[in-house]
Amino acid sequence: MANDDRYTSTADELDDESVLSPEHMLRLVDDQQNTMMRQQLSPIPWMLGVWGFAWALGFLLLWSSAEGGNPWFSVPVVPARIAFAVLIGSAIVISTVLGIRISRGVQGNSTFSGAVYGISWSVASSGFATVGVALIQNGMSQELATLYFPSAFALMAGILYFLGAALWQEKSQLVLGSILLLAGSASPFFGAPTNNIVMAVLGGGSMLIAAIVFAVRLHRMA
Repeated sequence: MANDDRYTSTADELDDESVLSPEHMLRLVDDQQNTMMRQQLSPIPWMLGVWGFAWALGFLLLWSSAEGGNPWFSVPVVPARIAFAVLIGSAIVISTVLGIRISRGVQGNSTFSGAVYGISWSVASSGFATVGVALIQNGMSQELATLYFPSAFALMAGILYFLGAALWQEKSQLVLGSILLLAGSASPFFGAPTNNIVMAVLGGGSMLIAAIVFAVRLHRMA
C-alpha cells in the first residue's frame, strides 16, 4: 500500500511543472529501479528457505537413521532415504521454477540470467548425482558414498551461490556460498554419520538464516 501511495503521489506530480526538476526526476528513476530490483530478487528468499528446510530436515533424517547417529531418536533407514530424496528433488524443482521466474516481465539479459541460474540447480544436481552413481558402480563403498553425496551437493550449492552473488551483486549470497563450501569441504573429516548433522546445521541452518536476512532487506527496500 505504501508503494501504491508513492506512485500515486509521483503520478500526481506529473501535472506540476516542478516534476521536471532534477530532484523529482531522480526520485522517479530511483523508485523505478527499486521496484525492478525487488521484482528481480523477490524469489531468492524463497529459494534459500526451500533449500534450507530441505537440507536441515533431510540431513537430520539421514543422521537419525544411521547407527551411532542421533542419540535421542532414530528413524528407519529406507523411509529416511526416501524422504531425503523427495526433499532434495522438491527443492530442485521449486528453485528451478523460481529461478526462471526471476526478473519475470523484465526483458533482456536479466531474464536470461535468472532463467540460467534457476536451471543450473537441476543440471548441476543431476551431474553430481550421476558421478556418485558411477563411482558406486565402480567400487565406491557405501561408507564413502555417505561422505561423497553430502559434500558434493554442498560444494555445488556453494559454487552456485557464488555465481548468484556475482549475478546480483549480493554479499549475503557470497557469505552463504563460503559457509557451504566450508561445510562441504570439512564435513568428510568428521566421518559418517556425523557429517550429516554437520551438513544439517551448517548447510541448512545457514540457508534458513540467509533467507530471513534477505527477506528483511527486501522489505526495507519497499
